[in-house]
Amino acid sequence: MRVYVVDDDAAVRRSCAILLQAHGFKSTPCASAAEFLEKYEPSEDACIVLDIRMPEMSGLELQAHLTEKGIPIPVIILTGHGDVPAAVKAIKAGAIDFIEKPADASALLASLEEARAVLRNKPRSMVPQEEVRSRLQLLTDREREVLDHLVLGKLNKEIAESLGISQRTVEIHRARVREKMQARGISDLIMMLR
Repeated sequence: MRVYVVDDDAAVRRSCAILLQAHGFKSTPCASAAEFLEKYEPSEDACIVLDIRMPEMSGLELQAHLTEKGIPIPVIILTGHGDVPAAVKAIKAGAIDFIEKPADASALLASLEEARAVLRNKPRSMVPQEEVRSRLQLLTDREREVLDHLVLGKLNKEIAESLGISQRTVEIHRARVREKMQARGISDLIMMLR
């Protein structure tokens, strides 16, 4: 699981990265909400360890933005400015935990295990429609035609006959569609295109 550590304090980002890597997590430090939004890769299982007070966009504002965009990433709040109203707001918005700095390593690791459990239980193809649209734009016209036939349940042979191309060409297009759409199989594609 990748853990995005979003905190404007470089020392916190560094110490979290060391802890996370020592316990087998992939760590991506981000100095701001904007940097997180640039680096976030929706095809990976990930969670976010998020500071509340940051310049430009606060942690709570980023959490609200993720919810609004339908991005299903578990959030753990890690802050030096913990107050009860902020904690209540974060938890009501779906945060897994609210941890005050300096973070107790065992508490943070326990929250990360909870985030991992949340990810294991979520359907893999909960891709926001905005992301599905951007992936569809990567497809060529022919790949889009093959995709349309695939989601109708047609076999490679039937698609080849319908489009006047070889089965091998269909297989190549099919592989490219899966790659560009970041789908594990036909069921993922169907879920995305609902």
